[in-house]
Amino acid sequence: MRVPANRLVIFVAIFVATLAFDQGSKAWARDLPVEPGCTTTALAAHRCRGLPQAVISGVWDWELAMNDGAAFSNLRGSRIILSLIACAAIILLCVMARRTKPEQRVQRIAYAMLAGGALGNLLDRVRDGAVVDFVSWKVGEYRWPIFNLADVALVIGVSLLLLESIAARRRPGTLAT
Repeated sequence: MRVPANRLVIFVAIFVATLAFDQGSKAWARDLPVEPGCTTTALAAHRCRGLPQAVISGVWDWELAMNDGAAFSNLRGSRIILSLIACAAIILLCVMARRTKPEQRVQRIAYAMLAGGALGNLLDRVRDGAVVDFVSWKVGEYRWPIFNLADVALVIGVSLLLLESIAARRRPGTLAT
């Protein structure tokens, strides 16, 4: 099955842009201040922490953190398993994007964002043993788990797929599956 060039170009452009923004922002974040004597390994083990730098006081900080687990620090210490899952997911997303129909632009965009986000976090995991996180949001005493731009791309990609699925069910002549 041959994929028309314009469909491939859009997928690759969004994939590369997602990866570039993620890795560029993480390169910047690695220079954020941390507690004295704090190392990447100590950050990943949660033995020390980054020092919050206010963007919007009381709401949004830049704060360097390393996560050696999955979302919300689940599966800590499972670097190899998480890396293999990410590799399989990236391959599957590329195959799914290749199989989309011309009119399925939203799905291709979502797959590109998901693949770019997954690769961004995979590169961190392979290079540093943990994922670089640095965006910290809080409301009052509640702090959202620290995240990065790859995580944002993953959330947007999943959201696009969910919204497109809902919209497809509402289109006339579309079979609900």
